[in-house]
Amino acid sequence: MPLERWSDRVVVVHLADDPTFTDDLLAFDATIGADLVLNFSGVHHINSSNLGRLLRLRKQATTENVRLVLCGLNTEVWGTFLMTSLDCLFEFSENVPTALATLQMA
Repeated sequence: MPLERWSDRVVVVHLADDPTFTDDLLAFDATIGADLVLNFSGVHHINSSNLGRLLRLRKQATTENVRLVLCGLNTEVWGTFLMTSLDCLFEFSENVPTALATLQMA
């Protein structure tokens, strides 16, 4: 998983399609410890298992009081979030620089 520590409190994760997608998200099972930007630009489709893992990661982020920003979603992946009404639960940004700016402004 290409992981980029942007600062002491922000980590950017560059995701890829399965099976790497699931493995990358499993790496955050123990603790997050920083705001996360999940870059979906390398993800072409997403399945229910991936969505379940993202929901668990969101719950963990909420518990740890850190932010989770998803960015770089293509039309198919964005459509999946819309169809499942998960677009209301997650914070989205157009790309990594915009997501980082969003986190810096908060």
